[in-house]
Amino acid sequence: MHLAKFPRLRFAHLPTPLEPMANLSRLLDGPNIWVKRDDCTGLAGGGNKTRKLEFLMADAEQQGADTIITQGAVQSNHARQTAAIAAKLGYECYLLLENRTGSDDPDFLANGNVLLDDIYNARLSDFPAGTDMNQEMLSLSEELRAAGKKPYIIPGGGSNRIGALGYVNAAYELVGQCNDQGLKVDHIVHATGSTGTQAGLVTGLTAIHSGIDLMGISVRAPKEAQEENVYRLACETAEFIGSSAALNRSDVVANSDYVGEGYGMPTDGMIEAVEMTARHESILLDPVYSGKGMAGLIDLVRQGFYRREENIVFIHTGGAQALSGYRSLFGQRVV
Repeated sequence: MHLAKFPRLRFAHLPTPLEPMANLSRLLDGPNIWVKRDDCTGLAGGGNKTRKLEFLMADAEQQGADTIITQGAVQSNHARQTAAIAAKLGYECYLLLENRTGSDDPDFLANGNVLLDDIYNARLSDFPAGTDMNQEMLSLSEELRAAGKKPYIIPGGGSNRIGALGYVNAAYELVGQCNDQGLKVDHIVHATGSTGTQAGLVTGLTAIHSGIDLMGISVRAPKEAQEENVYRLACETAEFIGSSAALNRSDVVANSDYVGEGYGMPTDGMIEAVEMTARHESILLDPVYSGKGMAGLIDLVRQGFYRREENIVFIHTGGAQALSGYRSLFGQRVV
């Protein structure tokens, strides 16, 4: 599909690298694992939301906005990247942060991504778990309009049909890299949360008839709910871009076995995945998304879910900036 017809600002460092994880592959004695380094997109330290923001901020610009509003969890990678691009482009930025874990750890509440949000001069508001964050954004938008501002609301995770265009494009980019390298990819695995990344990938991979299986490792919702939400957005995105390829419900696969106690709550598998990937590949994952995504991939390899001769691409969605917000999990040797 021809995505140039959609407004887009270009600030991401693309294409992101596609690299073999030879050490991890040997350690697990399993299939060949590769990593798509979307932690290297450049903006505010990188991450998957940068791809979405290229399209979302272009839409905000076209609508004449002067203020950006978005929401996320306390240690939101999306909030960090949104604050950064708003600062660069001269917008005021309001971040509404929900404490979904209920943590009162000072590092969690003020370090990591939150520290960076402050450095980017975003205006932060805190909310308890369970708050209707979309309604809070609407209420703030009305207040700002009454004050003469022109706010633009970006949904949590940048996950709507405009933001999903970033991962339609990423699907094309990844398949192009594989073609150039002569790499036959059998599976793609990534962490899935607010649905925009997976919906965009499903749409893009289907539109070009890639034949590559895609699995999202859910970091929040149960399997059925996550798959339905992704499928709904993928259908909206496919219609938006005018894709003639049929999207089937079976194209959307999510695995929710690695969520643990809930969104942002640590698991032993996540801690192992973060440490294993750091110590054997010198790649930092995050505690909320990529850490749990890799934990799922590692466990599935150990179970023999993938054949040894297969090639798997793990999409690293970024977020290592949040590690210092979870210092107590990894800093036992800090004195």
